[in-house]
Amino acid sequence: MSPDGRALPGEPDEPAAASRPAADRPGALPTVDFAVDLSSHELLRRAHVLAALGSDWDPVAALRGEEAAYELLYSGLSAEQQRVYDELVSAGVLPRGGGGHAAA
Repeated sequence: MSPDGRALPGEPDEPAAASRPAADRPGALPTVDFAVDLSSHELLRRAHVLAALGSDWDPVAALRGEEAAYELLYSGLSAEQQRVYDELVSAGVLPRGGGGHAAA
């Protein structure tokens, strides 16, 4: 039952008439297609992101920094940690990295 005490569609105590599609019920309003085009908003959002990053933002340097941080995160692992790391990589949970050793 719904919170207001009426039977929900498909419940056993629902009258047969209520199980008909809404368009077939007497007094039912016609359905209306509703669509929203967010493409202009997406372009505006991207413009704001690039403006916030600034003109001196270097995506290649940012990617290199992320890769270096990832390498450092998984460097110096103990034998047990390395085994778990290797299992997670082989299972596809973690992306394949640089072998568990920090860059020199």
